[in-house]
Amino acid sequence: MAQDTSAQNPTSQDQPAEEKWNLLFQSTSIGQYHGSFRSPYSGSFSLQGHPEAEASITSTIFFGLRLASHTQFYFDPEMAGGRGFSDTDGLANFSNGEMPRVSTATPKPYIARLYVTQDFGFGEAREAMDADENQLGGTRPMTRYSISVGRFTVTDFFDDNQYTHDPRTQFMGWGVMYNGAWDYPADTRGYTWGWVHEFHTRRWSVRYASAAMAKVANGLRFDRRLLRDRADMFEGEVRDKWRDHEGAVRLLSYLNHYDGGSYQEAINLARLNGTRPDITATRQIGRLKYGFGISADQELTRDFGIFGRLGWNDGKNESFAFTAIDRLATVGVSFKGTRWHRPGDVAATEITFGGLSAVHAHYLAMGGYDFLIGDGALRYGPETIWESYYSVRVIPQLFATIGVDHVDNPAYNRDRGPLWIGSFRLHMEVGKK
Repeated sequence: MAQDTSAQNPTSQDQPAEEKWNLLFQSTSIGQYHGSFRSPYSGSFSLQGHPEAEASITSTIFFGLRLASHTQFYFDPEMAGGRGFSDTDGLANFSNGEMPRVSTATPKPYIARLYVTQDFGFGEAREAMDADENQLGGTRPMTRYSISVGRFTVTDFFDDNQYTHDPRTQFMGWGVMYNGAWDYPADTRGYTWGWVHEFHTRRWSVRYASAAMAKVANGLRFDRRLLRDRADMFEGEVRDKWRDHEGAVRLLSYLNHYDGGSYQEAINLARLNGTRPDITATRQIGRLKYGFGISADQELTRDFGIFGRLGWNDGKNESFAFTAIDRLATVGVSFKGTRWHRPGDVAATEITFGGLSAVHAHYLAMGGYDFLIGDGALRYGPETIWESYYSVRVIPQLFATIGVDHVDNPAYNRDRGPLWIGSFRLHMEVGKK
């Protein structure tokens, strides 16, 4: 969630007005194109080697209501539609973060968020909060314990990064907008049900969440047996200043308990039967997948900052909820357009290295498939994506972005690619100040 910490102990004169409610709107459309690239063979989940042009659109209403002085309610109806390249298959670090794994050209409405947040404050100090999406303007206790319960995306609370956390305004790749090695719990559209606990102070926070896992990989229906199958997440965050410039480091860990498969068991079964390995044939209740992540960002000047992420998961058990990345490293920079008299513009570039565990790569080399990658064979190499964009603030409510990706070893396959992807994004937001 966005938080304004620029005035962390405001006086009565500079305190923002306490909003009873707010209503905001966003709409984002992304068009993408890739040309032909080297593709000597392909499988059921390959990125197609011929040119493709696809587009997506999302529209969201953000409604917030202050039920009591320390109680907030949020309701976000959303509509999404469009298609990703090759039915949103063929890249682990897929290029369009607004394209969920539902390839329906006709936009369909659904509930994105429906949750309540309760604060329990300690002490007299208050923290100023600007009105924003899923954030009421006003103040909250500087030191507080908060609990949020309902439907949301866990990325609202975890793995934040001021330079890459929103594919509607920042980087668009799945593995850079969030930590790609974090198989975070979600349905096909990216949302789940659960609760989040947070203890927040002026310079550090700790968080815990427990949320529902889907019944099957990339599924829309949730496993309701939460005492047995669920995702548990833990994060610690430290915020500080370097020469009066804000920075933060966040350490994330997660444990997913789910009805999933094992790559080694799938390989063993395939060898025994003389068949292609199939991860779905080894699914077992209570399977555990765990991992860790680091997210860091540091403002160096008023209009320039750096950021990075590292991610690791066990790589032994089935990629199930987000994407198929076991190892991740991201580094990048972001510039505001102040120096060229365009303070509302942003230019940014980053490079992300995605990797697989040895057993996961072997499974794919034997012809196995994950739920979104698999070429029927594999000559393994890290999937490396360099993404850059320039965002223009056309008018206060409208942003236009041109982006370009260069992809080496799509879906970790040295036999395929490289390729270039061009992107054009329009983003409109109404209600923000």
